[in-house]
Amino acid sequence: MNIQDFVAATFGLSIAGVVTVSVGYYLLKQDIHQYLKLKSSESEGTARKELLTLRLQAHERLILFVDRINPASLFLRLHQQGMSAAVLHALILEEVRTEYQYNVTQQLYIGTTTWQAVRKLKEDTLIMINHARQSLPDEALAAELCKMVLQHLGGMEHNPYDLSQELITKEIHLLF
Repeated sequence: MNIQDFVAATFGLSIAGVVTVSVGYYLLKQDIHQYLKLKSSESEGTARKELLTLRLQAHERLILFVDRINPASLFLRLHQQGMSAAVLHALILEEVRTEYQYNVTQQLYIGTTTWQAVRKLKEDTLIMINHARQSLPDEALAAELCKMVLQHLGGMEHNPYDLSQELITKEIHLLF
């Protein structure tokens, strides 16, 4: 076999191969596009489910956060018999700030209005605790701080912690 025959045979086989692949592609083109579309929509559906799961978890975390920074809850967890108001005050401030730092990333998965309400609730809690502590004498006991804060909360027309949890719950219901 000489070179010319080899080149001619290779050229002929190459053209036959290109024609075969082209015909196969045009015959399967619709099926290929439909398959790729199906795969794309499946991955979108999976991504949506994962995002919904993350958003629900974020809302759950924030409901728990609101409950944990509620002064009634804080006092139950942190108050000890004979503790001074100054010590309880410091523990509460640390606890609220720690809880907030732990949950700050949840803002990625919730609405801006809800996050602002939660952040404001945290700030208002710190202000309320600070104000109550400042109005007590230095030697006051923790029980006096508890009493003052709980009386302040009891005098409010609407409990801000309940309202915040309702807002978070309403946002969850908008997801469905």
